[in-house]
Amino acid sequence: MKLGYVLLYVEDVTKTIEFYEKAFGLQRGFVCDSNTFGEMETGFTKLGFVSISLAKESHLKFTTVKPGETPPGIEVGFVTENVEEAFQKSLTAGAVEVLKPMQKPWGQIVSYVRDCNGFLVEICSPMR
Repeated sequence: MKLGYVLLYVEDVTKTIEFYEKAFGLQRGFVCDSNTFGEMETGFTKLGFVSISLAKESHLKFTTVKPGETPPGIEVGFVTENVEEAFQKSLTAGAVEVLKPMQKPWGQIVSYVRDCNGFLVEICSPMR
């Protein structure tokens, strides 16, 4: 079995896709005509966004993420050689700073922001 995609349930799929393009330099992939589902090109595993209204049509129950509230214990992680530059780019695009880039004892540089919906996003260097 392989991990095919990670989906985040959001109020506005189009706004979220535009944010991820600006903040993290990702390219949009498939977006359905109704703009209730969209994917970002991230390699084999897709990062997708589903409108909360579409998810509720399927009778899914979940807690929605809100920018001003404590985020759930899950994150989206992006790996880059230049964490500081990517971190600053995300802030310029409207991400909210959670943790400035810092070196971990195992040598990896890690930082955290929150996206336009309030989800945690890790921006880190590769594991060496």
